[in-house]
Amino acid sequence: MSSQFGKVAVLLGGSSAEREVSLKSGNAVLNAFVNQGIDAIAFDPAERNLWQLKDLGVDRVFIALHGRGGEDGTIQGALEFMGIPYTGSGVLGSALAMDKVRCKHLFQSAKLSTAPYTVVSKETGFDAKALIAEFGKVMVKPSHEGSSIGMAQADSEETLTAALNNAFKFDDQVLVEQWITGREFTVSMLAKEALPVIEMRTPRGFYDYEAKYQVNSTEYYCPADISAAHTEQLQVMAKHAFELVGATGWGRVDAMQDEQGHFYLLEVNTVPGMTEKSLVPMAAKATGVSFEQLVVRILEQTL
Repeated sequence: MSSQFGKVAVLLGGSSAEREVSLKSGNAVLNAFVNQGIDAIAFDPAERNLWQLKDLGVDRVFIALHGRGGEDGTIQGALEFMGIPYTGSGVLGSALAMDKVRCKHLFQSAKLSTAPYTVVSKETGFDAKALIAEFGKVMVKPSHEGSSIGMAQADSEETLTAALNNAFKFDDQVLVEQWITGREFTVSMLAKEALPVIEMRTPRGFYDYEAKYQVNSTEYYCPADISAAHTEQLQVMAKHAFELVGATGWGRVDAMQDEQGHFYLLEVNTVPGMTEKSLVPMAAKATGVSFEQLVVRILEQTL
């Protein structure tokens, strides 16, 4: 099996705000390949010229870069130009999924359920008082960051002003989304199939960076404790959203359910976390697919 892939480079690290998480993901993927006898090497584009992939005789690439530069279509475009096959979504799907604002516009135009929102830009400024009057409690998200970086909740003029000014350090465009009180879910996608739904529960108010990577208080339920009808509804929504933004191969779609039972799409992730403890491996494991089998299945899609 290992020979059919040739030489594989695992792209990890990078220079985005999610570098640390990417190093963990990439090393977990690399170890899984090595354990299976696949000729794989680690390659950090922040420390090496991408053209070295050609000099090294790399046949295909597993992208484990999170955030800007790795998940937004730029590395995908470079690899297309170099003629090197890679895992996951192409240029357009990566770029759209990474852009939270355009994702919301797409969901809305396709009549997919998503929380009410507005877009605030650094250039035009904002009226925090009017935004709170319109939405009440809100979630603030920089348009192009992942791993909940720069995100914050706000329910007053003061907290919203602080949250927006902080978000502008990461991005010129910021999404202000109506707060949804309820349950948080994620649906992993693998080769056009929606995997079992996972529910994340955290005492931290929302599933933020600390809840994802630093604390042990986050609880995961896989498969989620919801009805078969709700499971199917969520999987269909996730698949629709994934295809709508042009995402392919593998990824994850995050959603919420409010206290009335309505589901709302949050975002599409085209290179989600890939450590042994991450959500996509957790969902795959629930279907009997091990971490090692999962990374090979993702890689197979480059053949």
